Amino acid sequence: MNRLNPLQSVLLRRAGTVTSGLGAGSLLVLIYHRVLPEPDPLLPDEPDATGFAAQLDVIGSLFNVLPLAEAVRKLRAGQLPARAVCITFDDGYANNCEIALPVLKSRDMPATVFVAPGFLSGGRMFNDTVIEAMRRASGDLDLTSEGFGRYDLPDDSARIRAIAAILPVLKYLPQAERMRRAAAIAERVGAELPDDLMMTEEQVRRLHREGIGIGAHTVNHPILANVDEATARREIVESKSRLAEMIGAPVTTFAYPNGGPARDYTARDVVLAREAGFDLAVSTAWGAATAATDPLQIPRIAPWDRTAFRFGVRMVRAQMERRPAKA
Repeated sequence: MNRLNPLQSVLLRRAGTVTSGLGAGSLLVLIYHRVLPEPDPLLPDEPDATGFAAQLDVIGSLFNVLPLAEAVRKLRAGQLPARAVCITFDDGYANNCEIALPVLKSRDMPATVFVAPGFLSGGRMFNDTVIEAMRRASGDLDLTSEGFGRYDLPDDSARIRAIAAILPVLKYLPQAERMRRAAAIAERVGAELPDDLMMTEEQVRRLHREGIGIGAHTVNHPILANVDEATARREIVESKSRLAEMIGAPVTTFAYPNGGPARDYTARDVVLAREAGFDLAVSTAWGAATAATDPLQIPRIAPWDRTAFRFGVRMVRAQMERRPAKA
């Protein structure tokens, strides 16, 4: 991502000033997953370190960055500053600690990382098994026995298309089946896959020591709406307790896996999160939170823009979108 030129900076500051009154009392929460060491054609929506730094510079020039828990408390108390924004990460990738943390610290910006502890220290999420298998695949890949047909993979564009066809199907399968079928795809490719994509427990503790908020994200990242109540409760409660023990501090924030209201989590899961003792939880409903928003259903927006100016426009526009979708 490029950086703002002087004219763009002036335009966005003026737009931010105009909308700050109209958007007073609204909170924007950004959702990231990874910050890469360099651009990756198979992960086009994930910023590299340079792009992430450029995004933070836009944020810092236009918004007031607050820790998530503090921001939600101030929102509910009517004490939120104008143009308030929070930065969050989902899943628990190692690059949150290795790459994102130094960029955040250099700008003195807080963030919260929502961790699925079942994948720490050598685990790998199903989507990464597929992505990394496809990265290493070439030529004709026959996945008919796994239910996905055949793919000709001469280049990265073809790999991206194959990933886009496979992941949405796997995502909504039962946890055990989606892991099994992802592993079958990797076995068909026959290449060794990385086992260091996710953080270690020590890296989670390091983030906590550095002042980064640690939140829960279930243990194994199931789609909560697709599991029974006992499983959902266990995933929510155990993720909280495991992380609290890991960092030696209470864990009071939660992120619903995938995060779509009604589609990925339901009103039942909101109740379970409240019963587990979480003070707030975040979804992936698009828009800004207000004092009327359920603190256990805070919306978030994804910063997938290719230029700094478009990213700034998205931020300013999203500040106005008060659509706190509910499960």
